[in-house]
Amino acid sequence: MIWQRATIEAARQETPRSRTLVLDVPDWSGHLPGQHVDVRLTAEDGYTAVRSYSIASASDSGRLEVTVDRLDDGEVSPYLVDIAEPGTMLEVRGPNGRYFVWDPADERPVQLIGGGSGVVPLMSMIRTHGDRSSTVPFRLLYSARSPALALFRDEIAERAATDASLDVTWTYSREAPPDWTAPVGRLTLETLDAALFPRSAGAVTFVCGSTPFVERVATWLQDAECPLEDIRTERYGG
Repeated sequence: MIWQRATIEAARQETPRSRTLVLDVPDWSGHLPGQHVDVRLTAEDGYTAVRSYSIASASDSGRLEVTVDRLDDGEVSPYLVDIAEPGTMLEVRGPNGRYFVWDPADERPVQLIGGGSGVVPLMSMIRTHGDRSSTVPFRLLYSARSPALALFRDEIAERAATDASLDVTWTYSREAPPDWTAPVGRLTLETLDAALFPRSAGAVTFVCGSTPFVERVATWLQDAECPLEDIRTERYGG
C-alpha cells in the first residue's frame, strides 16, 4: 500500500488523554468496521515515526476518524493528542486488516469485548451497525479504568438506550460512578460469563485491548469451549 497525504480536518477531545482526529484523505477508498491505518509523521530533520491506530468511524460514513490515546512516553501519540491542530498534514497508509472485521452481511450475534482504548475498532462496528439499522444482536462488554477515561461513554449509553439490539455491560477497574454498586477492579470471569451470549447463540466474538487483557479474556473464552474460529483478537502494547 502507498502512503497518502492527509489533513486533520477537525479534532474532538474524547477524554483528558484521548482525542479523535477527523482526517481528510483525497480519494479515500473507504474501510471495513474493525480495520486500522498506519500514521506517519515526519520531522523537519527528516526523522519519521510510524504508529498504527484503529479507525473509529462507521464504514458507511465516508470519513476517516482515528481515536488516539496518549502514551506519556510515546513519540507520536502526545503530539496527536495535545499539539496537532486542524490543518496539520500527515500521512496515512491503509486501511489494514481483514481478520478483525465485522461483516454486516453476517447474521450471527456479535459479542464485543474491549479494554481501555481497545473499544475504538469495536465502536466502528457499533456505529456501522447503527447506521445500517441492523437488527443483528450486539453485546458490548467494556472495561475502562474510570468513567472519565471511558471512550465514547455518552454515545455508547445513548445508542444502547435507543437500539434494542445493542446491549452494553460496563466494568471499571479503578474508579466507578458514584451510584455504582458492582465491584470495582479487573474484569473477572464471573462478569464475563454474565455478559456473554449463551453458547448456543453461535456468536462471533471480537476482543481488543492490551496484550494481557486480550490473552486473559481469550483464555477464558477457550476454557468455556467457544470455537476458536469464532474468537477474533486485536491487541496493542508489548
